[in-house]
Amino acid sequence: MTKTTEAMHLAGMVLAGGRSSRFGAEKAVQPLAGRPLLAWTLAALDGACEAVAVSARPESGAAMLATSLGRVVLNDDPGHPSGPLAGLTAGLAWAAAGGFDLLATLPCDTPLVSADHIRALIAALEGADGAYAVTVRGPQPLCAVWRSGLHAALAARLAAGDHPAMRDLLAGIEARAVSFDDADAFGNANRPEDLARLDNRLSRAASSS
Repeated sequence: MTKTTEAMHLAGMVLAGGRSSRFGAEKAVQPLAGRPLLAWTLAALDGACEAVAVSARPESGAAMLATSLGRVVLNDDPGHPSGPLAGLTAGLAWAAAGGFDLLATLPCDTPLVSADHIRALIAALEGADGAYAVTVRGPQPLCAVWRSGLHAALAARLAAGDHPAMRDLLAGIEARAVSFDDADAFGNANRPEDLARLDNRLSRAASSS
């Protein structure tokens, strides 16, 4: 019998394995309101998931921070082409091995995404293999929920040298697009000025509360 989404076991993973070339420094460890970006995304996933891991490069700042926080650190398979899909595949394999039905993913530089957003993605999943966030600024393909059973097929594609763009992958599995009104909640800190804008938003929210 097919499980309802309410009965499914959910794991989470922060994607922190990128090179942060546009930022100029490793984003995951950059401070926002006194906390590293990685801590913000971990907190969001902790609010919705039973277990949360971090995808990071070996010996990176993100890996060291995650380890210091007692988190499982997942490394990409060295035989897979580099990119977010390699991190996703490692996360899906970890989730499947742990008996989890679903894996929620967040990039490390989306600190304003909340557990409520993740729960909304899960609720929209229904019979699909994935669901991802969309705002007026476009799709957020890494803010998503995936069925862990996808890992074997993805690993086979990567082993064969096929590394599709994340948006193409979502289209290929007919993932559900879930619209959110607050585009700022999904803002990425791709550059230092983006992080400054996020900090200003948090400051304004704190002063008005």
